[in-house]
This record gives sequence, structure tokens and C-alpha cells, in this order.
Amino acid sequence: MSISIYNTITREKQAFKPIEDGKVRMYVCGPTVYNYIHIGNARPAIVFDTVRRYLEYKGYHVDYVLNFTDVDDKIIKKANELGEDVFAVSNKFIDAYLEDVNKLGVKKATYNPRVTDTMQDIIAFIKSLVDKGYAYEAEGDVYFKPRAFEGYGKLSHQSIDELRSGARIQIGEKKDDPLDFALWKAAKEGEVSWDSPWGKGRPGWHIECSAMAKKYLGETIDIHAGGQDLTFPHHENEIAQSEANNGKTFANYWMHNGYINIDNEKMSKSLGNFVLTRDLLAKHDPNVIRFFMLSVHYRNPINFSEELLESAKNSLERVLTAYQNLEHRKSSSTNLDRNEQEWLAKVDDFKERFEAEMDDDFNTANAVSVLFDLTKEANVYLNQDHTSEQVINHFQQMMLAFLDVLGVTISTENSLLDDEIEALIEERNEARKMRNFARADEIRDLLKEQNIILEDTPQGVRWKRG
Repeated sequence: MSISIYNTITREKQAFKPIEDGKVRMYVCGPTVYNYIHIGNARPAIVFDTVRRYLEYKGYHVDYVLNFTDVDDKIIKKANELGEDVFAVSNKFIDAYLEDVNKLGVKKATYNPRVTDTMQDIIAFIKSLVDKGYAYEAEGDVYFKPRAFEGYGKLSHQSIDELRSGARIQIGEKKDDPLDFALWKAAKEGEVSWDSPWGKGRPGWHIECSAMAKKYLGETIDIHAGGQDLTFPHHENEIAQSEANNGKTFANYWMHNGYINIDNEKMSKSLGNFVLTRDLLAKHDPNVIRFFMLSVHYRNPINFSEELLESAKNSLERVLTAYQNLEHRKSSSTNLDRNEQEWLAKVDDFKERFEAEMDDDFNTANAVSVLFDLTKEANVYLNQDHTSEQVINHFQQMMLAFLDVLGVTISTENSLLDDEIEALIEERNEARKMRNFARADEIRDLLKEQNIILEDTPQGVRWKRG
């Protein structure tokens, strides 16, 4: 079965056919780096990393580009507030972003271009648009003319007249039409700036991604992705600029993830329900946060609450416990399971189910359900008197394969116990044999303080992290 993707521009699912066999060109809009990221920023980082992981799981080579807007009005304002250099501020928050998403299991991008490192490409792109009549200069500013581009509004599915009715010319802008948007902004006194054919200045926001996508992925890319809030005007403007300049389709598939609500209310600073990713990481296991984010289809809104996060923790713990139970059972496996081939085939069926869900527009919510079903089946298998190590290994390998696609890691070894704790477990076993239950309970409590929880099973004592 081939992968199908819901394409925002066509509003339907379409079979995925990359430009080049075996290779995917994927561009994801990154952050404007003037602050620590909130969980709304973390969602696309996790979602589209999972898309990338699944494409690689299916055998594609993925060139994955995520940019940083490292010069912008908000960054300049932040630098002024802190009394720091603009580049010091942007570098600080780029490092913070990479630290946060790395903890969340996000793989390193193939390229992380910065606006300041792509300036000459951006200027050349703008000059080409001016030369072709799609843009004009006005007292040091340069504006793009959406009315000159046939098809403006095709991503957001709005007519140009509808868009025009909501547009305004702000004080200080010199554009001809309220719809026109800035490609280049003349420098204000004291601001960081670059030389250009129109005088000193810096780029507008939208042009940056068009220039960087072209530089690193080419004139037409396979997948362009980002948050739902970027559909208009950012992505709409990217299409207009890129296709006007290149004369080719900019992106074949447009993907947008839904919003995050906090306790059923839209997240916003004014409501005081703004949650920074690093604050969440300080309190919760990154794997749990990621698992929670993937428990809902990426196009749907997701509601965040501490209760829902705790539920995700418990669900992931069930998977981990099943894996550890499988590992523990290996030592007593007899390899006398006469139904071995039947069980191996059952496990293979889960692979087909998992791939069918992920092939259907990367439906991680349903894929997680398949993982839960696999976990339940593993527990059923372990209730048998006789087990096969080959079947146990197959269960474990399948669980790890699914978790790797989801970007979730679990501890797969019992090597975390040090000599002291191992000695205490052995002492407890001896105490129980001698019917010294007071000492056995005392050791259990002592180990619990070490975050080690013991479980007495028919196959012996096993442990897990609390």
C-alpha cells in the first residue's frame, strides 16, 4: 500500500509520489528565535519528525530542512529589552530550541539554514521578482504584488477580493495595495542591516523560506509543512513568490498540523495558560510528552492537560512493562511452544496493521492503538506455560520498530542496577525463603526509595523503574 497524504492545497488525500524515486525533499518552517519555544511550537517539531521517520522506515532518503528566522522585528525588540546584541539573542534561542527538541527525540535536520547565512540568496531572489514585474521598490522597501500572480489564495482557498477586504495599510508602509507584502524592509536607525540594490535593510518574513527552500532543496519540493496558523499568509505568500520567480510548482504536498488547547481553551499569553516546552521537560519524561502529542492525529486539535499527560504516561508504562516482562521470560523460555509459527505470523500481522495506519496520512493515533494491541497480545503469550525465545524476540523487535517510528525510546536492558541494589534483591530473596517477611518488606521499601519497584511473578522477581 502506498502512502497517502492530506494535501492542504487540494483538500483531499493524495497518493504520495516523490519527484525522485527513493528520495524526499521536505521543508518545515522553523521558529523565529526570540524566546524559548512553547508546546505549540513543539507539536510540529514532533509531528513532522515522525513523518520523516516513517518515510525513512519505508526506505526513502529524506533531505529534511528546518530553518531559523534569526533576524526579525521580534528579535530586535527582545535584544533591545535585554540590552544585548541581536545575534547573541538569536544564537541563545537557537541553542535552546535544539536542546529542547533533541530531548523530545527529534532527529537532527539535514540542514538548519539561518536567514543571516542566506542573505545574498534572498537579495538575489527579490531582485529577480522585481526584474520580472512581480515586485516594486518604494523608498527603500520592496513589496510583492499578489494581484500580479494568478492563483493567489489557492492554498487558503480564498479569492483575492476576500483577502483584499481584510487587508490594511499600516502607518509607515508605502505599498500601492493593502494586499502587497514586504520582501525587503529599509533599515531604521540603529537596526542591524545589510546592503542591497535598494539600500540598507533586511528581508521580510515570507521571502526567507522561499529562498532557503530553493537553495537547499531545489525549485520544486515534495513536502512543505508547518503549523495550521502558517497557511495564510505565510505559506500562501511563499507559493506566490516561488512560483512567480521559478515558473514551477513550489511544493507538491502541503501538510499542516492542528492547534493545541490548554484545558480546553486556546493557548495564549493573555489567558495565562502559556506553557513553555522546557518547563514541561523539567517535570515530565520527554518520551511521555512525545507519546502524548502523537496520541491524536496531527491535523486535529489536541487538548493538553496534566491529567491527559498522566494518562499518556500510564499507557507508555504498560508498553514498557510488557517489554520488560518479555525480557524477563527469556531466562525461563523452554522453546517447546508447538504454536511457534502461528505466533510469529500473528506478530507479523501487527506490522501490516501499523503500516496501514501510518500509510493513511500518518495516522499516529491509530498506529498507537496497534502498538497497544501488540502489547496486549504479548501479555497473552506470556500467560502460556511454554514460550519460545524466537517468538519473544519477534514481539520485542516489533515493539521497538513501532516505537522507533514514533520517536519514543525505552530502556531495553536491566543493566541499570548497581552491585549494591543487586545484593539487596538477592538478600530479599533469601529473607523470603527464611520467612523473614519484615526484612523482605524493608528491602522492598529501601529499593523503592532508589526508584526501583520489585514485582513478584511466577517466574521469579523482576524490577522496573518507578
